[in-house]
Amino acid sequence: MPEADNLIVRLTFEFSLLIIEYTERLEAQRRYVMAKQLMRSGTAIGANVREAQSSESRADFVHKCKIAAKEAEETDYWLLLCHHAPSYESPGELLPRLLSIRKILSKIISSARSPQPSA
Repeated sequence: MPEADNLIVRLTFEFSLLIIEYTERLEAQRRYVMAKQLMRSGTAIGANVREAQSSESRADFVHKCKIAAKEAEETDYWLLLCHHAPSYESPGELLPRLLSIRKILSKIISSARSPQPSA
């Protein structure tokens, strides 16, 4: 597991694995468009968080985390559609896991934006 000591990296990696499993089930049910949308946005969250770990500046870090947060919002939309569409398999634990990720990303972004105390 990559960077197990970094909570957001670990959570988004685990979430991506769950997204892969869920989209594979959707594809087996011939829900190709939804599966593709979820695969792209759901795995992009972790990819952007991972990229933020090697950012060039605080502003670059915030920018990449904001992109991850936007991908999380998009993923939330697709998962809610699946959750409420009667003919779709429920996303189950994906929605609460995503909510946790969104809250952590929000806290990271607000903390990184605030002025840092001088050493």
